[in-house]
Amino acid sequence: MPSALPFDDIRALVASMPAPDEAARAAARAREAELIKPAGALGRLEAIAAHLAAWQGRAEPRVARPQVVIFAGSHGVAAKGVSAYPAAVNRAMLASFSAGHAAINQICKTFDLGLKVFDLAIDLPTGDITEGAAMEEAACAATIAFGMEAIAGGTDLLCLGEMGIGNTTAAAAIYAALYGGPAAGWVGLGTGLDPAGHARKVAAVEAALAQHRDHLGDPLEVLRRLGGREIAALCGAILAARIERVPVILDGYVVTAAAAILHALDSRALDHCLAGHLSAEGAHAAVLDRLGLAPILALGMRLGEGSGAALAAGIVRAAIACHTGMATFAEAGVPGKA
Repeated sequence: MPSALPFDDIRALVASMPAPDEAARAAARAREAELIKPAGALGRLEAIAAHLAAWQGRAEPRVARPQVVIFAGSHGVAAKGVSAYPAAVNRAMLASFSAGHAAINQICKTFDLGLKVFDLAIDLPTGDITEGAAMEEAACAATIAFGMEAIAGGTDLLCLGEMGIGNTTAAAAIYAALYGGPAAGWVGLGTGLDPAGHARKVAAVEAALAQHRDHLGDPLEVLRRLGGREIAALCGAILAARIERVPVILDGYVVTAAAAILHALDSRALDHCLAGHLSAEGAHAAVLDRLGLAPILALGMRLGEGSGAALAAGIVRAAIACHTGMATFAEAGVPGKA
């Protein structure tokens, strides 16, 4: 009997995803109804608390060990001039993360979030997607598996981010392959491209789609041919968190591309996820709408690094603090609604 193909294990894991604990969700909603406030007065904070209850399996969810995880990759398509910055910035940004100098470091300090950064062979770019596949199937599957280790050591809230010059080009190609339409509709300014750079980026996505057009019916083929190591690892992290019932906050345009791959495999795959923010990258809103995710924040950001997810984690922590720390009408001796 022939051995299983590398992607078969990924498909099997997607098929085995657990469902939310609806009893815990109902219990959280019952507690929320008794807290000393008018019904619905905390708006979406109430839904966030119930969401975490359902995925953590407890009526009073907690966020004691929140973790931001950044995957960093390098893209061969960057050589096509699709970014305003050279690929050398990848290594410089890793050094900034390590030294505590980047924006994400400051946000994590502010909200008391853990931070892990994974270097995915940053000095070895993936294949140029305009000329061939970004990754071989075995390498892509192995990188997904590596991403699943992101939750090793334990966390109760996973915030996902990325870094990699050229990766908004890869993300745009993934969206165009999954959803169709002109490449220009999915290509934004990324790191701040001028008109000529934007045109090069659109041309690169068009060339990539033409190069791989006969192989884009399978979401995992879309990932390996058009994506990057950080996007593959993000798929693994989202999937591992689902299996371990850890709620996830997604960052922006590139992280959502990984989420879109999993959603294309199974429309339930993102049920444990929250969208941290709405990126200023134009097509992000359309993607979130397709995925059925409403962003927690909309601050005009397009930095990456998990910055939007980390900021949203502060809101999530506040939602849980209100849910677990507020008194009920009975506990406070306050008359409830007649």
